Amino acid sequence: MKIAMVGTGYVGLVSGVCLSDFGHEVVCVDREPDKVAMLNQGEVPIYEPGLAELMAKNVAAGRLFFTDDLAGAIDGAAAVFIAVGTPTRRGDGHADLRYVMDAAKEIAAALTGYAVVVTKSTVPLGTNRQVKQTIAKANPNAEFDVASNPEFLREGAAIDDFMRPDRVVVGVQHDRAAEVMAEVYRPLYLRDFPILTTDLESAEMIKYAANAFLATKITFINEIAALCERTGADIKHVSQGMGLDGRIGAKFLHAGPGFGGSCFPKDTKALARIGQDHGLPMQITETVIKVNDELRRRMVGKIVDLLDGVVAGKTIAVLGVTFKPNTDDMREAPALTVVPALIGAGAKLRVVDPHGRREGEDLLPGVHWIEDAYKAARNADAVVILTEWNEFRALDLKRIAKHMSFAAMADLRNIYSAQDAKRAGFKRYVSVGRADFSQSE
Repeated sequence: MKIAMVGTGYVGLVSGVCLSDFGHEVVCVDREPDKVAMLNQGEVPIYEPGLAELMAKNVAAGRLFFTDDLAGAIDGAAAVFIAVGTPTRRGDGHADLRYVMDAAKEIAAALTGYAVVVTKSTVPLGTNRQVKQTIAKANPNAEFDVASNPEFLREGAAIDDFMRPDRVVVGVQHDRAAEVMAEVYRPLYLRDFPILTTDLESAEMIKYAANAFLATKITFINEIAALCERTGADIKHVSQGMGLDGRIGAKFLHAGPGFGGSCFPKDTKALARIGQDHGLPMQITETVIKVNDELRRRMVGKIVDLLDGVVAGKTIAVLGVTFKPNTDDMREAPALTVVPALIGAGAKLRVVDPHGRREGEDLLPGVHWIEDAYKAARNADAVVILTEWNEFRALDLKRIAKHMSFAAMADLRNIYSAQDAKRAGFKRYVSVGRADFSQSE
């Protein structure tokens, strides 16, 4: 089957590469000639473990192509995926659908035979019907159906998520479209992965509801972590005790500086706005957004308190600035709140991140980028762990503490413990939802 993938951002590129590995002929389209040239040279514009190798394999096999010629890509395609950005629209919280609708108009002009136009982008309820209307208006003679196929890819584990999904959600109106989508995902059908075929609106809602629920779990455990700090309870034990309940589960119960990335912040805002537009406020989701925003400011306060309220002139080593490990994505990362606040208070920041510098140089002006955590911590007044990269999970804490100007750590991902810090020679250690350590105590 020939498939066209419109958009080579994170979702489009990962999806296109994986579909080609299913055996389909996939043509990925992008408006930017420079990006297309980069992809044709085997260069991957994002960091995702395993993606470069899988892309090279399928290009070599003659199943995967990159072009800026949309009409050529769509010609003969049985399915045309829209995988463009839907950022939060300024001012009202809605998802910005202009890129989706622009893609729909371009697809309409290029359609020459029957195809299923599949929305892979995360879009509000009713968007797929709008896509259908847009295509029909632009090309009244077009023969097509629309389908909703939301993605559930975790950055850093996207290939595994696509190849071994918890479920695939497909929203359709007609059997013919369902048959095409069944052929697209035939390898998953054959391996008995769950494929849920439903209506358009339900498919759109599943994506928002799932992300809002996961964001709620993160926010809930962070509120409990704050209460643990006041009462002397240990959030790691509390999370473990909750997670062992099969009705709750252990995932997304890790206290930290809050959720970020390309999905949760955007999708919770969009869901809240959808509720408002329909006269049914999503009160839990709205509270989740508010608490998550407040949490980041509380993390800044932890660091300031660690330094006795005096930040100006202090040197702080920040370990990790991407919103999570195994990605170069900085979108809505806690670092975008924490780092500017510390710089604004007069601190000198040294930043270490295995893959965050490419985006971080523009987003975090005024920091000094260091390649090594030990060099960053030398003569520093504090070390702050913001992202739990594996490189930071097994640091020689004694070596770090020994060479710091003042051995203090804000472990905002709970990688270590107060006991670890004390044994290593740290004078102060703070984490999230657990007992802190100070030499004066």
